[in-house]
Amino acid sequence: MSTPSRAAPSCNIARASDASTLSLAVQTLANGGLVAIPTETVYGLSAAINLEYAIAKIFVVKGRPQNHPLIVHIANINELHTVAIDIHPDAIKLAHACWPGPLTLLLQRSENVPMSVTGGRDSVAVRIPDNAFTRQLIINLGSPIAAPSANRFGKVSPTTAQHVCDDLQNDVDLIVDDGASSIGVESTIVDFTVSPPQLLRHGGIPIEDIEKILGYSIQGTDGVSRASGMLQHHYQPSCTVLLVHTDSEAQQLQRTLVSQYDRIRILNRCDNLPLYATLLYSDLRQADTDQIQALIAVLPENRGLGAAIRDRLTKAAGTGPPLPAS
Repeated sequence: MSTPSRAAPSCNIARASDASTLSLAVQTLANGGLVAIPTETVYGLSAAINLEYAIAKIFVVKGRPQNHPLIVHIANINELHTVAIDIHPDAIKLAHACWPGPLTLLLQRSENVPMSVTGGRDSVAVRIPDNAFTRQLIINLGSPIAAPSANRFGKVSPTTAQHVCDDLQNDVDLIVDDGASSIGVESTIVDFTVSPPQLLRHGGIPIEDIEKILGYSIQGTDGVSRASGMLQHHYQPSCTVLLVHTDSEAQQLQRTLVSQYDRIRILNRCDNLPLYATLLYSDLRQADTDQIQALIAVLPENRGLGAAIRDRLTKAAGTGPPLPAS
């Protein structure tokens, strides 16, 4: 007798390409609902920033601490001055060079942005997503939106509409499906509320590219968590994630762990970093689906897109340095 399959989660999913989806998404947000939006990085859980009761829903649905700020999404650079003030010229320079795209700027908050969005801080994180549907959604809504990743807090970020459905089910009013996210890791965050500016999170735009645009080096953060993705434990699957530097170390570690774990998998896409990034969260989720107990991940070099991948894997492992091969 076969084992009954688990019921599929209940979700309201609409295709971005369907003619009615845009107006449905606008109406849902305008009525204070939550819409899971597609972006080039990961799927976001969005609410209109001018509806504080809707913003409050994001924290409840995600189980997110109230002091953990959200990223504000706008549709064009002209809107930047409605959500931020005293903007450094270099921040404007970066915005023109990188938007739409996976760059978030931390700036001084304007009075138009509620403190609930910024985690009680006077700074606001802003970006323009490189997704035509989501930018048009913001334009038609007539308001910027706040949108962290559309998953439970601290867990693996979603890069498909199905990932959102699996995580949030009917806790989100509408999920807009526009295919898999093309980049697959979150945006790079640069803090312009300090001088000189600081890198708060590695992401889809390598820091080397940002430094080339600005003409000077960007230092890492020397302060407390003040933007998304800065916590040590984040992006975590249920399985144990172990980190190594090379494939040979991974093979050796796997041999030492066979007596401890029944299901072990090696994750290594270092020969294709864009693919590693694009599939990273899907790979982490698939490990849990396949009931993998230990996932041995090979870290890419700490430069370019590899820096963002290393950051996500280190936080997924919830550890400091990678394990040595034994």
